[in-house]
Amino acid sequence: MQFMCLIYSAPNSGPKPGTAELGALMKGYGDFSKKIQDEGKFVAGDALQGVETAITVSVRDGKTETIDGPFAETKEQLGGYYLLDCTDLDEAVKYAAMIPTAAHGRVEVRPVVIWDS
Repeated sequence: MQFMCLIYSAPNSGPKPGTAELGALMKGYGDFSKKIQDEGKFVAGDALQGVETAITVSVRDGKTETIDGPFAETKEQLGGYYLLDCTDLDEAVKYAAMIPTAAHGRVEVRPVVIWDS
């Protein structure tokens, strides 16, 4: 079963650029990525550019509308994701807890719908 792990944190809530703490966080991400690849759980994953680069799209009455940034006003912002192949939700939560940002942000875990063709 596939699970999407969405990684959220508030701006400036984690380690600051140029600090040893940021280096440790990035090493943690490298170690985690290697672990899930070695254990056959990794499907996909990446960091996202900042919300200042986002565009939200909607279609109303046949007209495409865009607004800058994410739609929801929130303190926490989506910063990246992992798509994992786990046996069940408990295993997905176990891996989500290993994502370094879980220590200062949040990781949302959702099962992926697999459409029958």
